[in-house]
Amino acid sequence: MSEETPGFEEKPDVPSGDAAEAAESPEDTAAPAGDANSAPAADAGLTAQLDQARAALTERTADLQRLQAEYQNYRRRVERDRVTVKEIAVASLLSELLPVLDDVGRARDHGELVGGFKSVAESLETVVAKMGLQQFGKEGEPFDPTIHEALMHSYAPDVTETTCVAILQPGYRIGERTIRPARVAVAEPQPGAQGKAEEPDDTDKTGSSEQDSE
Repeated sequence: MSEETPGFEEKPDVPSGDAAEAAESPEDTAAPAGDANSAPAADAGLTAQLDQARAALTERTADLQRLQAEYQNYRRRVERDRVTVKEIAVASLLSELLPVLDDVGRARDHGELVGGFKSVAESLETVVAKMGLQQFGKEGEPFDPTIHEALMHSYAPDVTETTCVAILQPGYRIGERTIRPARVAVAEPQPGAQGKAEEPDDTDKTGSSEQDSE
């Protein structure tokens, strides 16, 4: 009979730590391959998000530029309207003062602009000049229907075109805006004066041709 050693029992073999890790399920060993396949997908997602961000940025930039252009146009329109309203208001005020300026001009022509009245008149003329009022209309200048108003008409042998021969009332303007046209007397060339001037030339030519024939 065989003898058994007391106190010792046979135990099954237990694999070591390395062996246990090697014996793990194949799913755990296949995980790195899955991570390698997911990396390109993540990169593609990031690229798509970046493209969307760029498209949104481009759209917002275009909106901002459009708003800036609209604001600049609005500012220019407001400034233009403000200048126009100011010119209309100034022109309306100065139009009411034109009769006074006409009286001042007539008093000056008659030598009545003296003393305190002269000082007041000169001060008034200085103020309206600072506001942009300009007087126009001179004798001898060609007649222009856009700035002249003909109140009298005559013929004169010493003019070659329709000419302002007398200024009945001066005209006034502010910049390019005419407040009142100059009221003038005009003269046109004498009818037939040009034809008469050409007759001696024809006579001379006839006489010279007769002398040549002799």
